[in-house]
Amino acid sequence: MANKRSKRYRAAAEQVDGNRKYPLSEAIKTLKGLPAPKFDQTVTLSFKLGVDPKQSDQMVRGTCPLPHGSGKNVRVLVFATGAAAEAAREAGAEFVGYDDLLKKVTGGFSDFDVAIATPAAMAEVKKLGKVLGPRGLMPNPKTGTVTDDTAKAVKEVKAGRVEFKLDKNANIAVPVGKFSFDETALVENGSAVIDAVVKARPATAKGAFVENITLSATMSPGVTVDAAPFLKN
Repeated sequence: MANKRSKRYRAAAEQVDGNRKYPLSEAIKTLKGLPAPKFDQTVTLSFKLGVDPKQSDQMVRGTCPLPHGSGKNVRVLVFATGAAAEAAREAGAEFVGYDDLLKKVTGGFSDFDVAIATPAAMAEVKKLGKVLGPRGLMPNPKTGTVTDDTAKAVKEVKAGRVEFKLDKNANIAVPVGKFSFDETALVENGSAVIDAVVKARPATAKGAFVENITLSATMSPGVTVDAAPFLKN
């Protein structure tokens, strides 16, 4: 497989010590120094966690506001009526409505990144589980996307609040910004995400919770991050 990698990727991989755990700031400096493609890559932190995803009491999920935003234009859809709908529009949501949006999404409309709903709207929105669930778009009270304060929710996701959720292999991947961000912004965003994941540790988790953290960009090799400083109580 290695020989199918691009020349640029192979050159980048040679600059990363695969046997070393880098402090976060050095990992970001190293990543930023790698040969990059012509587009602005997304920088991601990937976690391997010491939990059992099959146990419901070991699910890890949550949200984290990024101090410097995500660098992404987040398209927000809000299921609401009345004052909550008006507030969502004023806060900058791209799509706001109820019956019309339910029909539109049921029909396959998917041109949005986050879905928010009022508690009253959830009675019907729940029926969209087969459409929204597989894409991770189902509004959820735990992530602040089921709320009557639609304006606050819209502003938070627009400003760069990211969600994270454990997958079936006990991994979590969270975007922390764009390659074009300066190193300080990426360090502060990355630190916030690591802290949020560490704090989301289930009470039932045994042994080492964070087994491995890798920093990477869309088209770059991964850099292993030293998690130890974030695990001290």
